[in-house]
Order: sequence, then structure tokens, then C-alpha cells
Amino acid sequence: MNTSPQELVEHALATTTADDCVVIVGNNTSANLRWANNSLTTNGVAHGLSVTVISFVAGRDGTRTGSVSGAATTRDQVTALVAAADAAARDSSPAEDAVDLVAGDADPDWAEPPAETDIGVYADVAPMLGEAFRTAQGGGRLLYGFVNHEVTTTYLGSSTGLRRRHVQPTGHYGCTAKTADLTQSAWVGGATRDFAEVNPLAMEAELATRLAWGAREVALPAGRYDTILPPTAVADLMVDTYWSAGARVAHDGQSVFSRRGGGTRIGDQVARAGVTLSSDPTHPGLECEPFVVAPASSNTSSVFDNGLPLARTDWIADGRLSALLQTRHSAVLTGQPATPAVDNLVLAVEGSSGGVAELVADVERGLLLTCLWYIREVDPQTLLLTGITRDGVYLVENGEITGSVNNFRFNESPVDLLGRFTAAGATEPAFSREWGEDYFSRTAMPALRVPDFNMSSVSQAR
Repeated sequence: MNTSPQELVEHALATTTADDCVVIVGNNTSANLRWANNSLTTNGVAHGLSVTVISFVAGRDGTRTGSVSGAATTRDQVTALVAAADAAARDSSPAEDAVDLVAGDADPDWAEPPAETDIGVYADVAPMLGEAFRTAQGGGRLLYGFVNHEVTTTYLGSSTGLRRRHVQPTGHYGCTAKTADLTQSAWVGGATRDFAEVNPLAMEAELATRLAWGAREVALPAGRYDTILPPTAVADLMVDTYWSAGARVAHDGQSVFSRRGGGTRIGDQVARAGVTLSSDPTHPGLECEPFVVAPASSNTSSVFDNGLPLARTDWIADGRLSALLQTRHSAVLTGQPATPAVDNLVLAVEGSSGGVAELVADVERGLLLTCLWYIREVDPQTLLLTGITRDGVYLVENGEITGSVNNFRFNESPVDLLGRFTAAGATEPAFSREWGEDYFSRTAMPALRVPDFNMSSVSQAR
């Protein structure tokens, strides 16, 4: 007889010898399809159960913690994790972020079994994908891509009586098209909760259009260009901005959000008026965990905050920095409310409308990007980033796309861009090519027009 996730939680809490304990059980199922050269190559399904035990041991000099994670499906395996976490707690130094654990009771759906996915999630997508292969083949194009859907049911229990459950569906799709001679490529991708709205035929049509744009190739030098960043590229940059918004690091003078002379820049103008950057666990289409799940402590998370309710947080409101990633511990240091991380991100510009096409129509001569790649931080004090363009940089002349150009390496600060852009589209679901597949897929962004985007050198990448 299988042991349920709830039983594993209760067994861990009953087994621990620590003063307090938090247990996180994640039940994950996934299904995927992969294709290359206009043909499906692999498909697979997987199921996994992970358990994290966090033990808390009180002492005269403070509370010590130990966190141990592993795959576990039986009580004996959980017992071993508990023993390891208890021992780690007793051997550790007092935790700097110690506060009272979150108290509470059981969610109404605590007793429900895990939700799951399977290959049937692609019942409508797979036939359309086959038709897309035939269309591409007939047009001399090659399609390569991957779709993945997973459902994770999280059970979080604490010795304080807290019992929380959340079901998180997460899906993404990405497809690259190449010309038969492999000299041109284009990419489209997105995030989805259930694949109901994913249309491979529409993807293929968009890729065909982009490859047609590339029929004329133009070599351009490095320089600053009037540049349209589509929502995908904006997401690439804003996710990095979000991850760099730790309150503790800013308070210590180590980030772009640090105030000269000490403290954080909360309250300062950091973007154009009308810009809002926010997270909300109830945002339509981007719904995510409404409570903190922290297997370990870091500058932006605390094991003591597990189970803490999450709500909408405006990180930037009307262009002013209004919050940073705060644990309850760092909130005391900075004198600000506790605003933990939320697993989605939305950028909006007041009064903006339209999209990429409308922004392109106003450009006399400039560039349209597709996405950014291999993004790395150069300077945390300004959040200067570097990376390369990928799978489609297009020349815009007199409001029309007239060809493709070579790839570039860029050097830009996304915080600086939020003050320099001259036009924006409406906010729409966006998928970061750089970060979405493995880390952060729930984003909504507008397209932005930046009049002097810094293409610092020509890249030979294709």
C-alpha cells in the first residue's frame, strides 16, 4: 500500500526529536514531447516524490536549524531524513534569521490526493504538431522543439499545526525553425498551464514569417540602435531584475537597489512614471503558490517563513521602488514590511496599448529582437548585464521589417532601460527564453522600444 504525502508529513512530525519541525513534500508528475527534423523523436512521462525536513532546535544562544532533502516514498526513508535533519540542526550555529514559526491550521483540501498530469495533455496538440511538420516540410523548413507539462502538488506541514496544500501546473513550449541549408533560424515559445490554447499550426506560421524576413541578410556593426524588445526579451531582463531585488543585499550596499550612504532605495524613482512591476499569486493565468515554500534560507528566503501567506506585491509602483524581496528577518533590519518572493512577475506601463507590430511601425531605422541568451551579471551595483541575441534579429526600415541581421553581444542594465524606453505595448503573457524552461516561467510583459540599446560587439553565434 502506497504511503500518501500527508502520511509522510505526519510521520516526519511525529518522528522528529527537535523542538520544532517543518516538512515539505512535493509530488511531481511530468509529460513531454521532443521533435527534430519535422519528426517526433521522444516522449516520456515521469513521477517523483521529494521530501524536505527542516528541524529547529532551541538553545540559550538562539535557534539552530538543519534542512535535509531527498527522494522518499516510505516511512523508513522519511525517518532517515528526519534523523539527518535533527543531527544537522544540533551541529549548526544559531540561525541569524530566527523568528517564530508560522502558526495555523489545515487547508480545506489538505486531505485531497495529489493532482497529476500524463501524456493525454497533448491530445489536441500532437495531431496539430503532425500537420505543422507536413506544412514545414512542404515549405522547405525544419522544425525542432520541445514541450513539457508538469503538475506539482506541495504539502507543507509544521509542528505549529500548519497544514498547507497547493497544486501547481506548469507547462512550456518552444519551437525553432531552420531553413533547409541551416543558415537561418527563428524561435517562438511560451508558457501554459494546460496546453489548451497552444496551437502548433500558428507557431509554424509565425516561424515561416520570421524565416521569410531573413531572406535578405544585412551585416551591421556594433553600436547603439533604436531597438524593439518583444515581451520575450523583456522577460529575459526583468527576471534578472527580480532576482537581484533582495532587501538584505541592498541594505548591505551590494546591489543596484542600495542607497548611497546606507540603506535601500525604497521610495526612490527607479523607472519612468507609470511603470509597475508586481507579483500576485492570484494573477489570472499566472496563478502560483499563495504561501512561502522555503527548503533552505538565503538572502531572499527563510525557513522560518514557511507557510507565510503571500499577496500581491508592487515592487515598482508608478516608477518608484516600493518593495524588495524581504523575509520577516530582513524586514526588521530594513524597517520595511515583509514581502517574500512570489513565483510570477508582471510588468505594466500605464496607458500602453498594441504590441510589437505597432511599435515597429513607428521606427525609421532600427532592430527587432527575438530573445536574449547566456545572460550574465557584470556589475551588481548598476545591474549591468551582458549576453547575446539569438534566433532572429531583424532590420526595421521605415516601419517595416526588411531583413535579418547578424547577432550581437549586448551590455545593458534592465533598471536603466526602465527609465530610457520611449514606447511600450500592452502587457501580455511572455516567456523568458533564458530563464523560463527551468526556473521562472510565469511572466507577463509589454514590448518596449529603447532608442539606444547597446549592442557592444558583433557575435558569431547562430
